[in-house]
Formats: sequence, structure tokens, C-alpha cells
Amino acid sequence: MADGVPDTETAILDAALAEVLAHGIRRTTASDIARRCGIARQTLYRYWPDAQAVFAALITRELVAALPGEARDSADLDELVALLVETADRVRRLPLVDRLRDTDPELFARYILDRLGTSQRAIHAETARRVAAGQRAGFVRAGDPPQLAAMVLLIAQSAVQSAPLVAEWLPEPSWRAELAHALRGYLAPALGGRR
Repeated sequence: MADGVPDTETAILDAALAEVLAHGIRRTTASDIARRCGIARQTLYRYWPDAQAVFAALITRELVAALPGEARDSADLDELVALLVETADRVRRLPLVDRLRDTDPELFARYILDRLGTSQRAIHAETARRVAAGQRAGFVRAGDPPQLAAMVLLIAQSAVQSAPLVAEWLPEPSWRAELAHALRGYLAPALGGRR
């Protein structure tokens, strides 16, 4: 058992990841996942009701794993922005994100236009916590932390999902630098204003 997750559950998610990377979500079935994992399909159903539930758990696992491991608060705005950009870059580089962008763009659209997923809610909560800590330290502007975190999520999510569209203008180092400028400008206290 790793981090409180049963080995079978982890093995199923690992098998699902391998199948999705090989074939995409639409072409992956519960039978494919079970076969790759070396278990009976009925065993998979003890953990999740269907393949869609496995995919949701897989996406959540992969995206939440991109969150910073350390809970220490940032010392200043530059450190907070660097952490946010690093997190966005880790999400952008996930093989699962690339594969879904290529094979299942409607899934991306669903999470941009229709609903928030578990991973987005976890990222938002962690960002709000870090924004509030930055406000207490005086290097993040005043405002409701969940609202500021929601805009940070929108900025970062857009930058991650649309990065390939603008790669000719924003190659990787420039993408990181410009995202940092956008986030720093949004979160910085106004010059001469209240903190």
C-alpha cells in the first residue's frame, strides 16, 4: 500500500494510464484496462463502476500529483509566482495532457466550458491557501483569496491548454516567462496602494 492507496487500485490506474497513452480514452475499455493490469474485469468493478470512473480518477491522480509537494508558504511574490508557473508547466508536460489534447479534445472542452473537475477544485483550494498566505505576508494584493485563486486557475489553465497553439510565438522558455509576468502583474499589490 502506497500513501494509503491499495496496490490494486494503483495498478488499475497505472494500467489505465498506459492504455490511454497508447489508444486514447475513447478507444480504451474496462476490459482493456483489466487485461493490461492482469486482473478480471469484475475486480476492476470493485473499485470503480465503469471505465469513465477510472478515467476520472486517473486524470485527478495525474493532475493533483503536479501540485507542489511542500506545504511551506512562499517567502515573497517571486517565489509564489515561480511555484505557480512550475506547477502549470508540470501539468503542461504531463503525457496524459498531451494525449487527451490529441485524441479527446471534447474532454478538454467539457472541463473548460461545462464543469469543474476534482483536480481543478484541489488546485483552486491549494492556490487560494497560498494566496491568503501571501496576503498575510503583504506581497499579494488585497481581495478574496478564492476569487483571486479562481482567476489564477483560469489564466494558468488557458496557458496550459492553448500552449501548442502559440508555440511559434511562445516557445517553452518564453511561455514560462510570459505566464510569470501575467501572474505577477495580477497578484502584485498596487504601487503606493494598500496591501
